[in-house]
Amino acid sequence: MARPPRGKSPRRSSSSKPGPRTQRGRRNAPARASAPSAAPGASEKLQKVLAAAGVGSRREIEGWIASGRISVNGETAHLGQRVNSEDVVYVDGRRVSLKKMSQPQILILNKSGGTVCSRKDPEGRASVFDQLPALRNGRWVSVGRLDMQTTGLLLMTNDGALANKMMHPSTGLDREYAARIDRPLDEQEMAQLKAGVQMDGETLRFSDIQHYDGTERNVWYHVALLEGKNREVRRLFEAVGANVTRLKRVRYGPVILPSWLRVGQWSRLRNEDIEQLYKLLKVPFDRRSLNSARDARTVRQLAKSSCLIPYPDLAD
Repeated sequence: MARPPRGKSPRRSSSSKPGPRTQRGRRNAPARASAPSAAPGASEKLQKVLAAAGVGSRREIEGWIASGRISVNGETAHLGQRVNSEDVVYVDGRRVSLKKMSQPQILILNKSGGTVCSRKDPEGRASVFDQLPALRNGRWVSVGRLDMQTTGLLLMTNDGALANKMMHPSTGLDREYAARIDRPLDEQEMAQLKAGVQMDGETLRFSDIQHYDGTERNVWYHVALLEGKNREVRRLFEAVGANVTRLKRVRYGPVILPSWLRVGQWSRLRNEDIEQLYKLLKVPFDRRSLNSARDARTVRQLAKSSCLIPYPDLAD
């Protein structure tokens, strides 16, 4: 049986970079002027304000608004509603401060199999949120999701705006997975998976696929894709008659799963990695908010080394 990769991302060929972004011409798009910052007391959309406060991602919050879980000044919130710092906002009956979180934090988690990415599971299964450290303000937001049996890299942050930027398809961050399947693929099948497969009215494709290791019934491939739709990796292999027997995410954009991070454990990104990630994504933040680790416990929680790899600049 082939040994599973340790999470270390292989050298990326030119084809493994987010090529579709270049094909769409985004690198040559004219730079857009950045939106002016809101004046004190000015109103902003509710989901944007709550995301900045670390409550959740904008996509999550929009769903909460639609389902009536959020109230503003005693009345049920509605999509498109604008608020300012004077408004009183409750989420699931708990008041939320509209002040932006003071210190951006990012965790890398090596997800174990059999855990869910939901904050609360109706079936009582173990959640990835159960093992995370407590936050004084805001709460952890998952950058993307993995199904229950998929293992590997999960990013957690208290900055909903950052999470939204990383997950949005227009940003163009690719995701890399190590997939073990039950038979080798021929060149025609690999080309088909890169060209695209029509399934359920949509086109699914890998932006890159490379044989990694193994033979016969335990063959490892490294694949990359741009959006990470529901069960996309498994569905693509099934389209050519191959079954995925193990799946592990090893990279999300420039962030890799380090080999020293054991399954089920988490670690804090170092300040230099956080600052570099914000710059790459062009998400504004005050670098003075990156406090230095002051206690021994926090120092022990810091990543042993950088978890970022060189990555192409993103278009505005």
